[in-house]
Amino acid sequence: MSEGSSASPAKGRFSDAKEHLGAIDAATAGVLVAASADVSLVMDKEGAILDVAFSNVDLAKELGGRWLGRRWADLVTSETRPKVDDLLREANPRQPTRWRQVNHPSASGGSDVPVRYCAVRLETESRVVAVGRDLRALAALQQRLADAQQDMEREYARIRDAEKRYRLLFQLSNEPVAIVDASTQRIVEVNPAAATLFGVDPRRIPGASFNDLFDARSRQAIQSFVAAARLAPRVDNVMVEIASNGVRVLISGSLFRQDSAAHLLVLFSRVEGGAGPRTEQDANVLQMVVAMPEAFVVVSSDLRVIGANAAFLDLAQVGVEAQARNEKIERWLGRPSIDVGILFANLRAHGAVRHFSTIVRGELGSTEDVEVAGVLLPGAGDPCYGLTIRAVGWRPGSERLGGRELPRTVEHFIDLVGRVPLKNLVRETTDLIERLCIEAALELTHDNRAAAAEMLGLSRQGFYAKLRRYGLGDLGEDEPNLDDDGA
Repeated sequence: MSEGSSASPAKGRFSDAKEHLGAIDAATAGVLVAASADVSLVMDKEGAILDVAFSNVDLAKELGGRWLGRRWADLVTSETRPKVDDLLREANPRQPTRWRQVNHPSASGGSDVPVRYCAVRLETESRVVAVGRDLRALAALQQRLADAQQDMEREYARIRDAEKRYRLLFQLSNEPVAIVDASTQRIVEVNPAAATLFGVDPRRIPGASFNDLFDARSRQAIQSFVAAARLAPRVDNVMVEIASNGVRVLISGSLFRQDSAAHLLVLFSRVEGGAGPRTEQDANVLQMVVAMPEAFVVVSSDLRVIGANAAFLDLAQVGVEAQARNEKIERWLGRPSIDVGILFANLRAHGAVRHFSTIVRGELGSTEDVEVAGVLLPGAGDPCYGLTIRAVGWRPGSERLGGRELPRTVEHFIDLVGRVPLKNLVRETTDLIERLCIEAALELTHDNRAAAAEMLGLSRQGFYAKLRRYGLGDLGEDEPNLDDDGA
């Protein structure tokens, strides 16, 4: 090994190329140069191209390909021509020039093609060899990065503007608003209106316990409110009393997530005038209605549930009040298409109903016989209805048919006279009793239809017609499709 091989290799060149590579012929040198670059140029000292090699056909098409005999400076964009002149001037046999990026016009009319070149001058000939690397992939990545940065800056600006607007709205709103951590039930932030309502310094409220802001008698209502807000999209109008000044407010709230944590947005509204109880006696009456063991429910004019006490939720097998609110009352109350229409027609006509016998269907499939008492509650807007629902159960000595208690009593029929047209009362009652009789006969005969028809004194044809009419049993295609015999 020669003395030069022991030295540290110079930057951009072999430590002893002569010993290890020997005298390379021109063909081999051309292959090495062409293989090491995307674009390889051989030029005279004036920069006229004598030979050219491209690493792939696509790049040759993009650059035009007809470069022989043309000056290198004429093949680049005007702003990068000084870089070509610098490369030709600085080229020498000792070491290659530093890399410079020049741009070539695209033959397809698209964006300019960036190529990074360095040049070296041959010792024996007045020739300059330039090798270039295609920078289109890098340029595309840089463009995508720039676009992404611009998109991020626009998004940050949009978020800052939105935060500024909502922050201004939060601060200037006359409606008291608080943000509460749902897991710890501690206040995160309040607006000035809420701080004024609670009568405390707004700088001292963040971090305080949400429960401590309210009277001890309201703590249970607060806990129920927080629990319901975790399950329902929105919880409205829970009455509580502020501890510091005794002011009664209605709170409404909705759950939202921020930074992987659940928060409550709570709105406060004062109870004034007719909006709520005005005396201690009124408040006691309201609390007794909520706590009473009989089911109580308030229904809007379009027969949707406005509010209900815990007894009604138990009867309907519903977890929380929010799940029942805004649902149709006929989802739980009454036999389908029969009882609800009669009940509310009487309420609209007479203002009150007592001892209305019907059923309540629970969410889990149970059925309970009940009696309903109701009243029409007129108001400035649409009227609403208040209903108390009492489970009847079986009473000793009551008339029973097929194992079931009769759905109507003589007293109830007498009470309906004059309130419901006789034609409607007779038709609906007859249909109901006829269906119950058929069901009882089928139950007593263990679903023997011939025996049930004989028990009821009906012909077989008339019995099947009534089964089809009331949708009882599973009538197959082999059953006779005969008309009622009039029985």
